[in-house]
Amino acid sequence: MPKLAANLTMMFTEVDFLSRFEKAKNAGFKGVEYLLPYAYSVEEVVNALQSNGLTQVLFNLPSGDMPNGERGIACLPDRINEFRNGVDQAITYAKALNCRQLNCLAGRLPEEGLSISEAHGVLIDNLRFAADKLAAENIVLLIEMINTKDVPGFFLNTTAQALDILEEVNRPNLKIQYDIYHMQKMEGELALTMEANIDNIKHMQLADNPGRHEPGTGEINYPFLFKFIDQLPYEGWIGCEYAPAAGTEEGLGWLKDYI
Repeated sequence: MPKLAANLTMMFTEVDFLSRFEKAKNAGFKGVEYLLPYAYSVEEVVNALQSNGLTQVLFNLPSGDMPNGERGIACLPDRINEFRNGVDQAITYAKALNCRQLNCLAGRLPEEGLSISEAHGVLIDNLRFAADKLAAENIVLLIEMINTKDVPGFFLNTTAQALDILEEVNRPNLKIQYDIYHMQKMEGELALTMEANIDNIKHMQLADNPGRHEPGTGEINYPFLFKFIDQLPYEGWIGCEYAPAAGTEEGLGWLKDYI
């Protein structure tokens, strides 16, 4: 049986962010994740989490100006100080929320002025910095592959590339966040890829394709995948990072067999 966490950035958006924790609890979720908590004080987020008896599964390091299209800054040489200050900010929230893993978005390559090799070097150095800081707090650092159809120019987009980065960074607390939706669009071969690399996968996320809606709305065979994952040595959560096709609660019928 998968451990499913509600993604509060994409689910229950019918209410304000801090009210989504209660919605998630009432829907039967035991854990939550989201992109970024930093618009709210540590105290506000801790209260929303604890008053609803939920586990904080994951959130991202500060990721730049996301409303204007940025998707992380870790590969950008002119944002190194911002990235490293963001690591400290994320640790403050993670410790208060008892969150044991943080995700790092690599960022988009600008259309000109930055080579792939330079961006790669900046990313490696930043990941070593962040992994070392997080290791001191017993926190795992994750990197996520994102499809270039939805996010053109995103630097990290295949499992093979992520594995090479893990080897080069060479930090035991650096692992992979495997987003099923993104990897269906980039690679396919979901089950066999997860099986081959499960030792390095510490978090998963889901959405169906096309549309990035809830399971059952597209081509991905989630009943099969959930049974397959149950047979793997995987003890992590699966974050429900999907955009409901209609209202969030109206689309939760797929959960009945899993919660």
